[in-house]
Amino acid sequence: MSHSGSNAGPVSSFDAIVIGAGHNGLTAAAMMQKAGLRTVCLDAKLYAGGMASTVELFKDGDAGYHFEIAGSVQVPTSAVVSRELGLDTLPTVDLDVMSVSLRGVGDEPVIYYTDPMKLLTHLNDVHGAEAVTGMAGLMAWCQAPTRALGRFEAGRPPKTLDEMYACATNEFERSTITDLLFGSVTDVLDRYLPDREKHGALRGMLSLLAVNTTYRGPATPGTAAALAYGFAVPDENTVLVKKLRGGIGALTTHLLELFTTSGGELRLRSKVGAITVADGRVTGVRLDDGTTLSAPIVVSSLAPDLTVNGLVDAAALPAQVRERFTRIDHRGSYLQMHFALDGVPEFAAPYEILNDPAMQSNIGIFSTPEELQQQWEDCRRGIVPADPAIALQIPSVNDPGLAPAGKHAASAFSLWFPIEQSESSYGEMKTEMGQRVIDKITRLAPNFESLISRHTTFTPKHMGTMFGAPGGDYCHGLLHSDQIGPNRPGPTGYIDQPLPIDGLYLASAGCHGGPGITFIPGYNAAQQALADHG
Repeated sequence: MSHSGSNAGPVSSFDAIVIGAGHNGLTAAAMMQKAGLRTVCLDAKLYAGGMASTVELFKDGDAGYHFEIAGSVQVPTSAVVSRELGLDTLPTVDLDVMSVSLRGVGDEPVIYYTDPMKLLTHLNDVHGAEAVTGMAGLMAWCQAPTRALGRFEAGRPPKTLDEMYACATNEFERSTITDLLFGSVTDVLDRYLPDREKHGALRGMLSLLAVNTTYRGPATPGTAAALAYGFAVPDENTVLVKKLRGGIGALTTHLLELFTTSGGELRLRSKVGAITVADGRVTGVRLDDGTTLSAPIVVSSLAPDLTVNGLVDAAALPAQVRERFTRIDHRGSYLQMHFALDGVPEFAAPYEILNDPAMQSNIGIFSTPEELQQQWEDCRRGIVPADPAIALQIPSVNDPGLAPAGKHAASAFSLWFPIEQSESSYGEMKTEMGQRVIDKITRLAPNFESLISRHTTFTPKHMGTMFGAPGGDYCHGLLHSDQIGPNRPGPTGYIDQPLPIDGLYLASAGCHGGPGITFIPGYNAAQQALADHG
């Protein structure tokens, strides 16, 4: 297994080349290699895993602080994919509580128990019968949209709008697909959880769950698609991937092992400059250092527009095809912070419940949908949110190997970071918003700021540079209603306008199956390549 960049020299030939060693790239590479295709996987970085990595950011003597630098969430996936990749063998951190959400105004936290019965009992006892009825209503609401989105359907193409509507079995379900395409998050929440005060934390959690994959406030039409996507409840053909021991990077290690033990080759520090095409079919790739590799199959797990307009010679594609790929919206608007802590934060009244380690894996300190909408509108005018919504994780509480003994590694994700215009400089806004995140956590856990020995702050610009995600958009194409279904490419491009290049496949989070660590874009690309090339 080669970890070095290769020197310019003779052409090496392979059966398949995969660009990008993130989770989708490694999925496609492992599947093709297992099927007997001699496969090489190329990545420009010094390590594999892309956004599904656990990275040491700080050292303390010999021990380090390890962070899930981008992806961290336990994501459900198709049972077919889980079996194919052996995901059920990975050691997990089994949590009774997936997350705790609050508004931070003295309200009762919403404790999201992993066990659905426990969750419903908690909602009923603490948040009232309306909360239970509302959540049950939302579960029913998202059934048809889940089928229409096909988020967990491995090996199936994106659906046309007609096929999306055909997923409905009655009038109610037809109306939910109309919501999916045209409605807003707030429209749906107002229907099922109308009490803004009493259900503030629940409404805030569901809003953030949705809009973190968009550049739109929760009241903006077209955001209900992201709510359905985030809320999609797997059916019996899907499995829940739990939180992994050692962080999300354990996934990369597993996929890499799967790939290399069956004979695959990983080359790091190998930046692809071009995908070479002759007579309407791919011939291989050319690296930035001049090395050329040849293969009849090239699978790219880079964002679809980067692949099509950045790596393929313009002359090889009709202008209309290229133009459609220029319209993908990539406006990431968030802050991601990582902290080395000298101890565990201590939460003050009325939130002492958060001092129980079982409650600390994922703490949401959320704004209401109305506040989130206002903050998004402010950020568009260059104003940093005064009271940003925060998802705080302290994974080392339940997975001690992530930090030195007695210390902790914590991460905070927050919306919205101004990216369009501003009076202030980018650096000033980054510092200002970072401080507001620290202040907000410290209001609930008074010792938080004093525990920070080191921290780092990433904006979408940093994430874009680090991971090659355009605009820092970890979705590779935001989940707006005009970027789902027929308007999200599959392995061979858009269903109504396929790429006219034989042997080129797209395997990015920007493809159908989409963002979140579901492996489905990688799986679909490998399946298609194997079906086409045997």
